Amino acid sequence: MDTILRLHNGLHSFNSFQVRSRDTHKHNQHRVFPRIFRLKKCESGSSSVLSSRRKTACVVKARSTLLELVPEAKKESLEFELPAYDPAKQLPVDLVVVGSGPAGLAVAQQVSEAGISVCCIDPSPQSIWPNNYGVWVDEFEAMDLLDCLDTTWSGAVVYIDDKTKKFLDRPYGRVNRRLLKSKMMKKCISNGVQFHQAKVRNVIHEASRTLVSCSDGVTLQASVVLDATGFSRCLVEYDKPYDPGYQVAYGIVAEVDGHPFDVDKMVFMDWRDSHLSNESVLMSNNKKIPTFLYAMPFSPTRIFLEETSLVARPGVSVEEIQKRMVARLKHLGIQVKSIEEDEICVIPMGGPLPVIPQRILGIGGTAGMVHPSTGYMVARTLAAAPILASSIVKCLGSGKRITGNELSAEVWKDLWPMDRRRQREFFCFGMDILLKLDLEGTRRFFSAFFDLEPYYWHGFLSSRLFLPDLVVFGLALFAHASNTSRLEIMAKGTLPLVKMINNLVRERE
Repeated sequence: MDTILRLHNGLHSFNSFQVRSRDTHKHNQHRVFPRIFRLKKCESGSSSVLSSRRKTACVVKARSTLLELVPEAKKESLEFELPAYDPAKQLPVDLVVVGSGPAGLAVAQQVSEAGISVCCIDPSPQSIWPNNYGVWVDEFEAMDLLDCLDTTWSGAVVYIDDKTKKFLDRPYGRVNRRLLKSKMMKKCISNGVQFHQAKVRNVIHEASRTLVSCSDGVTLQASVVLDATGFSRCLVEYDKPYDPGYQVAYGIVAEVDGHPFDVDKMVFMDWRDSHLSNESVLMSNNKKIPTFLYAMPFSPTRIFLEETSLVARPGVSVEEIQKRMVARLKHLGIQVKSIEEDEICVIPMGGPLPVIPQRILGIGGTAGMVHPSTGYMVARTLAAAPILASSIVKCLGSGKRITGNELSAEVWKDLWPMDRRRQREFFCFGMDILLKLDLEGTRRFFSAFFDLEPYYWHGFLSSRLFLPDLVVFGLALFAHASNTSRLEIMAKGTLPLVKMINNLVRERE
């Protein structure tokens, strides 16, 4: 699944997840750039390392043993000869892309193909993305990226509880991060994209250009700037309180003695909780705010395992998630022999969109493009890159060159048209309901969800349904739900429904 924050040392723990709001532009210089989602726990200077490990609880002992297998962080990098921006010449560029994640490189590649000058600014432009990305195969097939999947499964399975299992006839794949980035970088290099290895400190807007100040003292002139820094929200402005839900997960790529899963099916969700029967506190917590197992079996002895809280406000602590994961693996009889890599993922979901329009462009997490109900973003962002790129090319490549505020307004309008904004409102409505469901309610919800016609659940998860279809989706979900679930949806969904309708009315105005 999509991952935003990754820490290699499993001993890190965060007891609360609070976004540092972008109060004023001057705070940008203190942000970690380009893709780390910062937490107040770290900013305040207090230690994020567990101060003690109680030896009285077996699950804590097991957790400590598991985390001792976590290797030291290894930074992997590509080794291309990158065309470097020459600050001595002080030549202006058409587009500055801040960040070299999937979104930033996709836009840089596609804009530069039209002959428009592009410079990508990132302190580590060749670093391999540390995230494990899982996608539906049809999503990458539509973008001609099948060659960037290193493993595929013929379908997926969802465990609702110990008695109910649903098979999803939809192929799933794991993204080869090195291959995808290499493919994008090669195209960027062949198109003449320049790279500047630095952090962005500040931007100053003038009538038809923007000055981009970097940490090394270099200032670039650009017709337009794209913030592709993920949830750090380095440059994009927000003017509303930021109070999202949080998807939090802890995952490992591990060599194991064996596991009980079919290697031809990935485990999309496992909501079973029998592994917590001897852990009363964990069981109680899980019944209130449940977590599920997401697993990608590569072979009978190698597997990606991730314990995930779908959405909560505030987010479930990583320490709690690790304990639940250790208990689950023990119950499943999975003995971990070694860990290749681990990751902590914190994904803000929902919350307001950025100010639209504004001079700085955005894409991906910084533009509010994460799916508010699922946490998925990679495929949606890569699919949006051609739209944003085409809009920039239309403005900068035409005979009547459009710049400044007029350019930004045009691009933001194309990136977030009214149908996409309405779609997002519906997804936020879904998130608001999920936030209120306990374990049993969540099980009932997904039992009905995956009983829908594939057109609807495929479309919902892949952001392909728009408001008319989403209304039909909602009615179909209600029809497939049990009587208990219907009453629950009515009781817990009324206020979110009213909120959504009010927001949709305001959008029309």
